[in-house]
Amino acid sequence: MRAFLRPLPPIITRSLSALVLVAWVAAMTALVRQSYLQASPTLAADLARYGSSAAWRGVYYRGEKIGFTVSQTVATPDGFEIQEDGRLQMSLLGATSAAAIRTTAQVDRAFALRAFDFSLDPGTGPIHVRGRLADRDLTLEITSGGATRTETRRLDAPPALALNLPRVLANGGLVEGARHTWTIFDPATSSSAPMTVTVGGRELVRGLPVPLPAFRVGMEFAGLRTTSWVTDTGEVVREESPLGLITVRESPETAQAMAVSNRMRIDLLEAAAVVPDMRTPIAAPRDVRRMRLRLDGLGEIDLSSPDLASAWQRVDGGIVELIDPQAIAPGPSDAAAAAFLAPEPFIESDAPEILAEAAAAVDGVAGDRARAERLTRHVNALLEKKPTVSLPSAREVLRTRVGDCNEHTALYVAMARAVGIPARIDVGLVFVHGAFYYHAWPEVYLAESGGRGLWLPVDPTLNQFPADATHLLLARGGLDRQAAILPLVGRMQMAVIDVELAPGSTPILVGRQPADLGGLSVPLPRPQRACCACER
Repeated sequence: MRAFLRPLPPIITRSLSALVLVAWVAAMTALVRQSYLQASPTLAADLARYGSSAAWRGVYYRGEKIGFTVSQTVATPDGFEIQEDGRLQMSLLGATSAAAIRTTAQVDRAFALRAFDFSLDPGTGPIHVRGRLADRDLTLEITSGGATRTETRRLDAPPALALNLPRVLANGGLVEGARHTWTIFDPATSSSAPMTVTVGGRELVRGLPVPLPAFRVGMEFAGLRTTSWVTDTGEVVREESPLGLITVRESPETAQAMAVSNRMRIDLLEAAAVVPDMRTPIAAPRDVRRMRLRLDGLGEIDLSSPDLASAWQRVDGGIVELIDPQAIAPGPSDAAAAAFLAPEPFIESDAPEILAEAAAAVDGVAGDRARAERLTRHVNALLEKKPTVSLPSAREVLRTRVGDCNEHTALYVAMARAVGIPARIDVGLVFVHGAFYYHAWPEVYLAESGGRGLWLPVDPTLNQFPADATHLLLARGGLDRQAAILPLVGRMQMAVIDVELAPGSTPILVGRQPADLGGLSVPLPRPQRACCACER
Protein backbone atom coordinates (compact mmCIF):
# COMPACT_ATOMS: atom_id res chain seq x y z
CA MET A 1 0.00 0.00 0.00
CA ARG A 2 2.79 2.43 0.79
CA ALA A 3 4.36 2.00 -2.66
CA PHE A 4 0.96 2.47 -4.30
CA LEU A 5 0.28 5.72 -2.46
CA ARG A 6 3.66 7.37 -2.70
CA PRO A 7 3.77 10.68 -4.60
CA LEU A 8 4.37 10.75 -8.33
CA PRO A 9 7.61 12.33 -9.50
CA PRO A 10 6.99 16.03 -10.31
CA ILE A 11 7.81 15.57 -14.00
CA ILE A 12 4.94 13.06 -14.29
CA THR A 13 2.35 14.93 -12.22
CA ARG A 14 2.97 18.15 -14.11
CA SER A 15 2.59 16.51 -17.51
CA LEU A 16 -0.59 14.78 -16.37
CA SER A 17 -2.02 18.01 -14.99
CA ALA A 18 -2.05 19.63 -18.42
CA LEU A 19 -4.65 17.04 -19.40
CA VAL A 20 -6.95 17.42 -16.43
CA LEU A 21 -6.77 21.14 -15.62
CA VAL A 22 -7.96 22.42 -19.00
CA ALA A 23 -11.29 20.63 -18.57
CA TRP A 24 -12.14 22.89 -15.64
CA VAL A 25 -12.87 25.91 -17.84
CA ALA A 26 -14.90 23.75 -20.21
CA ALA A 27 -16.95 22.40 -17.32
CA MET A 28 -17.47 25.83 -15.76
CA THR A 29 -18.36 27.32 -19.14
CA ALA A 30 -21.18 24.80 -19.22
CA LEU A 31 -22.64 26.44 -16.10
CA VAL A 32 -23.06 29.89 -17.68
CA ARG A 33 -26.53 29.03 -18.92
CA GLN A 34 -27.86 25.51 -18.53
CA SER A 35 -29.95 25.88 -21.68
CA TYR A 36 -26.77 25.36 -23.67
CA LEU A 37 -26.57 21.75 -22.53
CA GLN A 38 -30.03 20.36 -21.94
CA ALA A 39 -30.26 16.63 -22.69
CA SER A 40 -30.71 13.13 -21.29
CA PRO A 41 -28.86 9.83 -21.61
CA THR A 42 -31.50 8.13 -23.79
CA LEU A 43 -31.39 10.86 -26.40
CA ALA A 44 -33.41 9.25 -29.20
CA ALA A 45 -36.32 8.46 -26.88
CA ASP A 46 -36.16 11.90 -25.32
CA LEU A 47 -36.30 13.69 -28.66
CA ALA A 48 -39.38 11.72 -29.71
CA ARG A 49 -41.54 13.93 -27.50
CA TYR A 50 -40.81 17.05 -29.54
CA GLY A 51 -43.36 18.09 -32.16
CA SER A 52 -43.24 20.31 -35.22
CA SER A 53 -43.43 23.48 -33.11
CA ALA A 54 -40.27 22.67 -31.13
CA ALA A 55 -37.34 25.10 -31.40
CA TRP A 56 -33.98 23.56 -32.34
CA ARG A 57 -30.69 25.38 -31.81
CA GLY A 58 -27.09 24.62 -32.62
CA VAL A 59 -24.46 25.37 -29.97
CA TYR A 60 -21.13 26.77 -31.14
CA TYR A 61 -17.89 27.60 -29.39
CA ARG A 62 -15.86 30.20 -31.31
CA GLY A 63 -17.42 29.11 -34.56
CA GLU A 64 -17.12 25.36 -33.98
CA LYS A 65 -20.20 23.16 -33.53
CA ILE A 66 -20.19 21.47 -30.11
CA GLY A 67 -23.83 20.61 -29.47
CA PHE A 68 -27.53 21.36 -29.82
CA THR A 69 -30.66 22.03 -27.80
CA VAL A 70 -34.35 21.51 -28.49
CA SER A 71 -37.21 23.00 -26.47
CA GLN A 72 -40.96 23.31 -26.49
CA THR A 73 -43.79 24.63 -24.33
CA VAL A 74 -46.76 22.34 -23.69
CA ALA A 75 -50.06 23.57 -22.26
CA THR A 76 -51.31 21.95 -19.04
CA PRO A 77 -54.68 22.35 -17.27
CA ASP A 78 -53.33 25.08 -14.96
CA GLY A 79 -50.32 26.47 -16.85
CA PHE A 80 -47.49 25.19 -19.00
CA GLU A 81 -44.68 22.67 -19.00
CA ILE A 82 -41.40 23.83 -20.56
CA GLN A 83 -39.21 21.02 -21.85
CA GLU A 84 -35.65 21.16 -23.13
CA ASP A 85 -33.17 18.48 -24.24
CA GLY A 86 -29.92 18.39 -26.16
CA ARG A 87 -26.26 17.47 -26.09
CA LEU A 88 -22.84 19.08 -25.76
CA GLN A 89 -19.69 17.25 -26.81
CA MET A 90 -16.08 18.41 -26.58
CA SER A 91 -12.78 16.87 -27.55
CA LEU A 92 -10.09 17.82 -25.04
CA LEU A 93 -6.51 16.74 -25.69
CA GLY A 94 -7.55 13.58 -27.52
CA ALA A 95 -10.32 12.61 -25.08
CA THR A 96 -14.01 13.02 -25.85
CA SER A 97 -16.16 14.53 -23.11
CA ALA A 98 -19.94 14.55 -23.60
CA ALA A 99 -22.66 16.02 -21.42
CA ALA A 100 -26.29 14.95 -21.55
CA ILE A 101 -28.77 17.07 -19.61
CA ARG A 102 -32.54 17.46 -19.36
CA THR A 103 -34.68 20.17 -17.77
CA THR A 104 -38.44 20.17 -17.33
CA ALA A 105 -40.16 23.11 -15.62
CA GLN A 106 -43.80 23.49 -14.53
CA VAL A 107 -45.04 27.09 -14.56
CA ASP A 108 -48.40 28.77 -14.04
CA ARG A 109 -50.25 30.77 -16.67
CA ALA A 110 -48.05 33.80 -15.94
CA PHE A 111 -44.96 31.57 -16.38
CA ALA A 112 -44.05 31.79 -12.68
CA LEU A 113 -42.03 28.76 -11.60
CA ARG A 114 -43.78 25.99 -9.64
CA ALA A 115 -41.49 22.98 -9.98
CA PHE A 116 -38.56 21.68 -12.01
CA ASP A 117 -36.65 18.49 -12.73
CA PHE A 118 -33.03 18.80 -13.83
CA SER A 119 -30.57 16.02 -14.67
CA LEU A 120 -27.03 15.91 -15.98
CA ASP A 121 -25.21 12.80 -17.18
CA PRO A 122 -21.54 13.09 -18.23
CA GLY A 123 -21.62 9.46 -19.37
CA THR A 124 -21.01 7.90 -15.96
CA GLY A 125 -24.53 8.18 -14.58
CA PRO A 126 -27.02 11.02 -14.06
CA ILE A 127 -27.35 13.43 -11.18
CA HIS A 128 -30.92 14.63 -10.58
CA VAL A 129 -32.02 17.85 -8.92
CA ARG A 130 -35.78 18.20 -8.35
CA GLY A 131 -37.42 21.24 -6.84
CA ARG A 132 -40.92 22.28 -5.81
CA LEU A 133 -42.00 25.77 -4.75
CA ALA A 134 -44.63 26.69 -2.20
CA ASP A 135 -44.65 30.46 -1.89
CA ARG A 136 -40.96 31.13 -1.12
CA ASP A 137 -40.20 27.69 0.34
CA LEU A 138 -38.18 25.56 -2.07
CA THR A 139 -38.00 21.81 -1.41
CA LEU A 140 -35.01 20.21 -3.12
CA GLU A 141 -34.31 16.54 -3.81
CA ILE A 142 -30.76 15.84 -4.97
CA THR A 143 -30.10 12.29 -6.18
CA SER A 144 -26.58 11.03 -6.85
CA GLY A 145 -24.95 7.66 -6.53
CA GLY A 146 -28.35 6.01 -6.04
CA ALA A 147 -29.22 7.99 -2.90
CA THR A 148 -31.45 11.05 -2.42
CA ARG A 149 -30.92 14.02 -0.09
CA THR A 150 -33.89 16.30 0.69
CA GLU A 151 -33.83 19.81 2.11
CA THR A 152 -36.09 22.86 2.28
CA ARG A 153 -34.88 26.43 1.82
CA ARG A 154 -36.58 29.74 2.48
CA LEU A 155 -35.84 32.07 -0.45
CA ASP A 156 -35.76 35.85 -0.30
CA ALA A 157 -37.95 36.09 -3.40
CA PRO A 158 -39.86 33.71 -5.69
CA PRO A 159 -37.28 32.46 -8.23
CA ALA A 160 -37.38 31.79 -11.95
CA LEU A 161 -35.33 29.44 -14.10
CA ALA A 162 -33.25 30.77 -16.98
CA LEU A 163 -35.17 28.22 -19.04
CA ASN A 164 -38.53 30.01 -18.69
CA LEU A 165 -37.26 33.58 -18.56
CA PRO A 166 -37.89 34.36 -22.28
CA ARG A 167 -41.53 33.30 -21.82
CA VAL A 168 -41.81 35.55 -18.78
CA LEU A 169 -40.47 38.41 -20.89
CA ALA A 170 -42.95 37.72 -23.68
CA ASN A 171 -45.76 37.91 -21.13
CA GLY A 172 -45.69 41.72 -21.20
CA GLY A 173 -42.01 42.46 -20.50
CA LEU A 174 -40.71 42.88 -24.06
CA VAL A 175 -40.84 46.68 -24.23
CA GLU A 176 -37.90 48.58 -25.65
CA GLY A 177 -36.02 50.34 -22.86
CA ALA A 178 -37.55 48.20 -20.11
CA ARG A 179 -35.30 46.97 -17.28
CA HIS A 180 -36.18 44.01 -15.08
CA THR A 181 -34.56 42.22 -12.14
CA TRP A 182 -35.48 38.63 -11.30
CA THR A 183 -34.12 36.08 -8.87
CA ILE A 184 -32.83 33.16 -10.93
CA PHE A 185 -32.43 29.69 -9.43
CA ASP A 186 -29.69 27.55 -10.98
CA PRO A 187 -30.44 23.85 -10.40
CA ALA A 188 -26.89 22.90 -11.31
CA THR A 189 -25.41 24.86 -8.41
CA SER A 190 -28.53 24.75 -6.16
CA SER A 191 -28.24 28.49 -5.62
CA SER A 192 -30.10 31.65 -6.56
CA ALA A 193 -28.86 35.09 -7.59
CA PRO A 194 -30.33 38.22 -9.16
CA MET A 195 -30.38 38.64 -12.93
CA THR A 196 -30.73 42.05 -14.52
CA VAL A 197 -32.45 42.14 -17.91
CA THR A 198 -32.44 45.12 -20.28
CA VAL A 199 -34.66 45.12 -23.37
CA GLY A 200 -33.22 46.81 -26.43
CA GLY A 201 -34.68 47.55 -29.82
CA ARG A 202 -36.18 45.16 -32.34
CA GLU A 203 -33.71 43.85 -34.95
CA LEU A 204 -33.88 41.52 -37.96
CA VAL A 205 -31.84 38.44 -37.06
CA ARG A 206 -30.18 36.99 -40.15
CA GLY A 207 -28.30 33.71 -40.53
CA LEU A 208 -31.42 31.72 -39.60
CA PRO A 209 -33.42 29.39 -41.88
CA VAL A 210 -35.74 32.40 -42.24
CA PRO A 211 -34.74 35.92 -41.00
CA LEU A 212 -36.86 36.86 -37.99
CA PRO A 213 -37.49 40.12 -36.11
CA ALA A 214 -36.54 39.89 -32.43
CA PHE A 215 -35.76 42.12 -29.47
CA ARG A 216 -32.12 42.42 -28.47
CA VAL A 217 -32.07 41.54 -24.75
CA GLY A 218 -29.07 41.96 -22.46
CA MET A 219 -28.85 39.73 -19.38
CA GLU A 220 -26.34 40.00 -16.53
CA PHE A 221 -26.07 37.11 -14.08
CA ALA A 222 -23.20 36.37 -11.66
CA GLY A 223 -20.98 38.90 -13.44
CA LEU A 224 -21.61 37.44 -16.91
CA ARG A 225 -23.29 39.45 -19.65
CA THR A 226 -25.23 37.52 -22.25
CA THR A 227 -27.05 38.93 -25.29
CA SER A 228 -30.18 37.19 -26.57
CA TRP A 229 -32.55 37.91 -29.43
CA VAL A 230 -36.09 37.10 -28.27
CA THR A 231 -39.19 37.07 -30.47
CA ASP A 232 -42.61 38.39 -29.43
CA THR A 233 -43.62 34.83 -28.54
CA GLY A 234 -40.66 34.32 -26.20
CA GLU A 235 -38.48 32.25 -28.51
CA VAL A 236 -34.71 32.76 -28.31
CA VAL A 237 -33.41 32.67 -31.90
CA ARG A 238 -29.83 33.60 -31.09
CA GLU A 239 -27.77 33.98 -27.95
CA GLU A 240 -24.16 35.09 -27.44
CA SER A 241 -21.90 35.00 -24.40
CA PRO A 242 -18.55 36.77 -23.97
CA LEU A 243 -16.93 33.36 -23.44
CA GLY A 244 -17.37 32.58 -27.14
CA LEU A 245 -20.52 30.45 -26.81
CA ILE A 246 -23.31 31.05 -29.34
CA THR A 247 -26.66 29.31 -29.82
CA VAL A 248 -28.52 29.77 -33.11
CA ARG A 249 -31.99 28.68 -34.27
CA GLU A 250 -31.57 25.87 -36.84
CA SER A 251 -33.54 23.14 -38.53
CA PRO A 252 -33.71 19.83 -36.60
CA GLU A 253 -31.36 18.15 -39.09
CA THR A 254 -28.77 20.93 -38.99
CA ALA A 255 -28.91 21.25 -35.21
CA GLN A 256 -28.24 17.55 -34.64
CA ALA A 257 -25.28 17.39 -37.03
CA MET A 258 -22.29 17.12 -34.70
CA ALA A 259 -18.61 17.68 -35.37
CA VAL A 260 -15.76 18.49 -32.97
CA SER A 261 -12.63 19.61 -34.78
CA ASN A 262 -8.99 19.73 -33.72
CA ARG A 263 -9.13 23.51 -34.06
CA MET A 264 -11.83 23.71 -31.40
CA ARG A 265 -9.82 21.45 -29.12
CA ILE A 266 -6.74 23.65 -29.41
CA ASP A 267 -8.89 26.74 -28.94
CA LEU A 268 -10.24 25.42 -25.61
CA LEU A 269 -6.73 24.79 -24.36
CA GLU A 270 -5.60 28.29 -25.32
CA ALA A 271 -8.71 29.89 -23.82
CA ALA A 272 -8.06 28.14 -20.50
CA ALA A 273 -4.54 29.51 -20.13
CA VAL A 274 -3.34 32.80 -18.67
CA VAL A 275 0.14 33.23 -20.11
CA PRO A 276 2.11 35.53 -17.80
CA ASP A 277 4.74 38.10 -18.69
CA MET A 278 7.74 36.65 -16.87
CA ARG A 279 11.52 36.81 -17.04
CA THR A 280 12.53 33.92 -14.79
CA PRO A 281 11.45 30.51 -16.14
CA ILE A 282 9.89 28.08 -13.68
CA ALA A 283 10.96 24.53 -14.52
CA ALA A 284 9.49 22.89 -11.40
CA PRO A 285 6.69 24.78 -9.59
CA ARG A 286 7.45 22.69 -6.49
CA ASP A 287 10.71 24.67 -6.22
CA VAL A 288 8.91 28.04 -5.95
CA ARG A 289 9.30 29.49 -2.48
CA ARG A 290 7.82 32.91 -3.18
CA MET A 291 6.48 34.81 -6.19
CA ARG A 292 4.91 38.21 -6.74
CA LEU A 293 2.32 38.84 -9.44
CA ARG A 294 0.63 41.88 -10.94
CA LEU A 295 -2.93 41.09 -12.05
CA ASP A 296 -5.23 42.98 -14.40
CA GLY A 297 -8.74 42.22 -15.62
CA LEU A 298 -10.10 40.90 -12.30
CA GLY A 299 -13.38 42.78 -12.70
CA GLU A 300 -15.37 42.67 -9.47
CA ILE A 301 -13.15 40.08 -7.75
CA ASP A 302 -11.37 41.60 -4.74
CA LEU A 303 -8.50 39.38 -3.66
CA SER A 304 -8.05 41.46 -0.50
CA SER A 305 -11.55 40.52 0.67
CA PRO A 306 -11.66 38.78 4.07
CA ASP A 307 -13.59 35.98 2.34
CA LEU A 308 -10.41 35.13 0.41
CA ALA A 309 -7.95 35.58 3.27
CA SER A 310 -5.25 32.93 3.28
CA ALA A 311 -1.90 32.43 4.94
CA TRP A 312 -0.07 31.76 1.67
CA GLN A 313 -1.53 34.64 -0.38
CA ARG A 314 -1.01 38.31 0.46
CA VAL A 315 -2.46 41.25 -1.47
CA ASP A 316 -1.01 44.76 -1.53
CA GLY A 317 -2.84 47.00 -3.99
CA GLY A 318 -2.60 45.32 -7.38
CA ILE A 319 0.27 43.05 -6.31
CA VAL A 320 -0.30 39.49 -5.09
CA GLU A 321 2.44 37.65 -3.21
CA LEU A 322 2.32 33.86 -3.00
CA ILE A 323 4.48 32.01 -0.47
CA ASP A 324 5.20 28.32 -0.18
CA PRO A 325 2.48 26.75 2.02
CA GLN A 326 5.19 24.58 3.56
CA ALA A 327 6.27 27.74 5.41
CA ILE A 328 2.85 28.48 6.94
CA ALA A 329 3.02 28.68 10.75
CA PRO A 330 0.02 27.95 12.99
CA GLY A 331 -1.93 30.96 14.20
CA PRO A 332 -4.83 31.59 16.56
CA SER A 333 -7.55 28.95 16.37
CA ASP A 334 -10.27 29.56 13.76
CA ALA A 335 -13.61 29.19 15.54
CA ALA A 336 -15.42 29.14 12.18
CA ALA A 337 -13.58 26.02 11.02
CA ALA A 338 -16.18 23.69 12.58
CA ALA A 339 -18.75 24.91 10.03
CA PHE A 340 -16.75 23.07 7.36
CA LEU A 341 -17.45 19.67 8.89
CA ALA A 342 -21.11 19.52 7.87
CA PRO A 343 -22.40 17.75 4.75
CA GLU A 344 -23.92 19.84 1.97
CA PRO A 345 -25.32 19.27 -1.53
CA PHE A 346 -22.74 17.35 -3.61
CA ILE A 347 -20.40 17.09 -0.55
CA GLU A 348 -22.11 14.10 1.07
CA SER A 349 -19.67 13.57 3.94
CA ASP A 350 -22.33 11.70 5.93
CA ALA A 351 -23.01 9.10 3.22
CA PRO A 352 -22.19 5.56 4.43
CA GLU A 353 -19.91 4.80 1.48
CA ILE A 354 -17.97 8.07 1.96
CA LEU A 355 -17.57 7.36 5.68
CA ALA A 356 -16.35 3.83 4.98
CA GLU A 357 -13.87 4.87 2.26
CA ALA A 358 -12.46 7.69 4.38
CA ALA A 359 -12.08 5.48 7.45
CA ALA A 360 -10.27 2.82 5.43
CA ALA A 361 -7.97 5.42 3.86
CA VAL A 362 -6.70 6.75 7.20
CA ASP A 363 -6.79 3.48 9.11
CA GLY A 364 -3.77 3.32 11.41
CA VAL A 365 -2.73 6.93 10.74
CA ALA A 366 -2.54 9.25 13.76
CA GLY A 367 -2.78 13.04 13.74
CA ASP A 368 -4.77 15.36 11.46
CA ARG A 369 -1.77 16.39 9.37
CA ALA A 370 -0.77 12.82 8.63
CA ARG A 371 -4.37 11.83 7.91
CA ALA A 372 -4.86 14.81 5.60
CA GLU A 373 -1.76 13.78 3.66
CA ARG A 374 -2.88 10.16 3.46
CA LEU A 375 -6.23 11.33 2.04
CA THR A 376 -4.36 13.38 -0.59
CA ARG A 377 -2.45 10.32 -1.79
CA HIS A 378 -5.52 8.11 -1.56
CA VAL A 379 -7.81 10.32 -3.66
CA ASN A 380 -5.07 10.87 -6.24
CA ALA A 381 -4.56 7.13 -6.62
CA LEU A 382 -8.29 6.34 -6.57
CA LEU A 383 -9.48 8.44 -9.53
CA GLU A 384 -8.80 8.03 -13.22
CA LYS A 385 -7.66 11.37 -14.61
CA LYS A 386 -10.21 12.28 -17.28
CA PRO A 387 -11.79 15.61 -18.35
CA THR A 388 -15.49 15.67 -17.47
CA VAL A 389 -18.44 18.02 -17.81
CA SER A 390 -20.43 17.16 -14.71
CA LEU A 391 -21.75 18.21 -11.33
CA PRO A 392 -19.06 16.76 -9.04
CA SER A 393 -21.02 14.91 -6.37
CA ALA A 394 -18.65 13.21 -3.94
CA ARG A 395 -20.84 10.12 -3.75
CA GLU A 396 -21.02 9.85 -7.55
CA VAL A 397 -17.28 10.43 -7.90
CA LEU A 398 -16.58 7.62 -5.46
CA ARG A 399 -18.85 5.34 -7.49
CA THR A 400 -17.37 6.17 -10.93
CA ARG A 401 -13.78 6.87 -9.81
CA VAL A 402 -13.29 9.20 -12.79
CA GLY A 403 -12.82 12.96 -13.00
CA ASP A 404 -10.74 16.09 -13.21
CA CYS A 405 -9.83 18.62 -10.51
CA ASN A 406 -13.45 19.27 -9.54
CA GLU A 407 -14.11 15.59 -8.87
CA HIS A 408 -10.84 15.15 -6.95
CA THR A 409 -11.66 18.18 -4.82
CA ALA A 410 -15.29 17.26 -4.08
CA LEU A 411 -14.35 13.73 -3.03
CA TYR A 412 -11.41 14.89 -0.91
CA VAL A 413 -13.45 17.53 0.94
CA ALA A 414 -16.21 15.01 1.68
CA MET A 415 -13.74 12.38 2.92
CA ALA A 416 -11.84 14.88 5.07
CA ARG A 417 -15.07 16.03 6.73
CA ALA A 418 -16.06 12.39 7.20
CA VAL A 419 -12.98 11.80 9.40
CA GLY A 420 -13.45 15.04 11.35
CA ILE A 421 -11.06 17.35 9.46
CA PRO A 422 -12.66 20.66 8.38
CA ALA A 423 -12.25 21.16 4.63
CA ARG A 424 -13.40 23.63 1.97
CA ILE A 425 -13.04 24.22 -1.77
CA ASP A 426 -10.65 26.74 -3.33
CA VAL A 427 -10.77 27.84 -6.97
CA GLY A 428 -8.21 29.80 -8.93
CA LEU A 429 -5.13 29.29 -11.08
CA VAL A 430 -2.11 27.03 -10.96
CA PHE A 431 1.11 27.16 -12.99
CA VAL A 432 1.66 24.40 -15.56
CA HIS A 433 4.28 24.44 -18.32
CA GLY A 434 4.64 28.18 -18.75
CA ALA A 435 1.03 29.24 -18.14
CA PHE A 436 -1.56 29.50 -15.38
CA TYR A 437 -4.64 27.27 -15.75
CA TYR A 438 -7.99 27.46 -13.99
CA HIS A 439 -8.07 24.86 -11.24
CA ALA A 440 -9.82 23.70 -8.06
CA TRP A 441 -8.21 22.26 -4.91
CA PRO A 442 -9.11 21.67 -1.22
CA GLU A 443 -8.06 23.46 1.94
CA VAL A 444 -7.99 21.60 5.26
CA TYR A 445 -7.93 23.00 8.78
CA LEU A 446 -5.29 21.43 11.02
CA ALA A 447 -5.85 22.08 14.73
CA GLU A 448 -2.68 22.06 16.81
CA SER A 449 -1.90 22.21 20.50
CA GLY A 450 -2.20 25.38 22.51
CA GLY A 451 -5.38 26.51 20.83
CA ARG A 452 -3.64 27.16 17.52
CA GLY A 453 -4.18 25.88 13.99
CA LEU A 454 -3.88 26.66 10.29
CA TRP A 455 -5.71 26.31 6.97
CA LEU A 456 -3.47 24.38 4.57
CA PRO A 457 -4.02 24.09 0.78
CA VAL A 458 -3.58 20.58 -0.60
CA ASP A 459 -3.94 19.24 -4.14
CA PRO A 460 -5.06 15.64 -4.67
CA THR A 461 -5.27 16.17 -8.44
CA LEU A 462 -1.53 16.89 -8.58
CA ASN A 463 -0.73 14.64 -5.59
CA GLN A 464 0.70 17.56 -3.60
CA PHE A 465 0.74 17.91 0.19
CA PRO A 466 0.76 20.79 0.73
CA ALA A 467 -0.05 22.44 -2.62
CA ASP A 468 2.81 24.31 -4.29
CA ALA A 469 3.28 28.09 -4.19
CA THR A 470 1.84 28.70 -7.67
CA HIS A 471 -1.77 28.19 -6.50
CA LEU A 472 -3.48 31.59 -6.90
CA LEU A 473 -6.79 31.77 -5.02
CA LEU A 474 -9.64 33.60 -6.82
CA ALA A 475 -12.78 32.21 -5.17
CA ARG A 476 -13.75 29.90 -2.34
CA GLY A 477 -16.81 27.65 -2.20
CA GLY A 478 -18.99 25.38 -4.32
CA LEU A 479 -20.11 25.59 -7.93
CA ASP A 480 -22.03 28.81 -7.36
CA ARG A 481 -18.84 30.54 -6.22
CA GLN A 482 -16.75 28.90 -8.94
CA ALA A 483 -19.06 30.28 -11.62
CA ALA A 484 -18.32 33.78 -10.30
CA ILE A 485 -14.84 33.72 -11.86
CA LEU A 486 -16.07 32.83 -15.35
CA PRO A 487 -15.93 36.48 -16.48
CA LEU A 488 -12.12 36.30 -16.10
CA VAL A 489 -11.78 33.75 -18.91
CA GLY A 490 -9.98 35.39 -21.81
CA ARG A 491 -9.69 38.75 -19.99
CA MET A 492 -7.26 38.26 -17.15
CA GLN A 493 -3.67 39.44 -17.62
CA MET A 494 -0.70 38.65 -15.40
CA ALA A 495 2.91 39.72 -14.97
CA VAL A 496 5.37 37.84 -12.74
CA ILE A 497 7.38 40.54 -10.96
CA ASP A 498 9.84 38.23 -9.25
CA VAL A 499 10.28 34.58 -8.26
CA GLU A 500 12.31 33.06 -5.45
CA LEU A 501 13.28 29.42 -6.00
CA ALA A 502 14.58 26.83 -3.55
CA PRO A 503 18.38 26.86 -3.12
CA GLY A 504 20.07 24.60 -5.65
CA SER A 505 17.09 24.51 -8.02
CA THR A 506 18.09 23.69 -11.59
CA PRO A 507 15.97 23.74 -14.75
CA ILE A 508 15.05 20.48 -16.46
CA LEU A 509 17.28 20.09 -19.50
CA VAL A 510 15.80 19.14 -22.86
CA GLY A 511 16.30 15.44 -23.47
CA ARG A 512 17.24 14.65 -19.89
CA GLN A 513 15.34 11.65 -18.50
CA PRO A 514 14.97 10.59 -14.87
CA ALA A 515 16.80 7.41 -13.99
CA ASP A 516 13.86 5.87 -12.14
CA LEU A 517 10.28 7.10 -12.29
CA GLY A 518 9.18 4.64 -9.63
CA GLY A 519 5.71 3.14 -9.32
CA LEU A 520 2.93 5.29 -10.77
CA SER A 521 -0.25 5.67 -8.75
CA VAL A 522 -2.26 6.44 -11.89
CA PRO A 523 -1.85 5.34 -15.52
CA LEU A 524 -0.76 7.90 -18.07
CA PRO A 525 -3.75 8.84 -20.27
CA ARG A 526 -3.94 7.67 -23.86
CA PRO A 527 -5.91 9.25 -26.72
CA GLN A 528 -9.45 7.90 -26.96
CA ARG A 529 -11.73 7.42 -29.91
CA ALA A 530 -14.00 10.37 -30.57
CA CYS A 531 -17.19 8.42 -29.97
CA CYS A 532 -19.54 8.97 -27.05
CA ALA A 533 -20.60 5.35 -26.74
CA CYS A 534 -17.30 3.66 -27.63
CA GLU A 535 -16.03 3.41 -24.05
CA ARG A 536 -19.33 2.43 -22.45
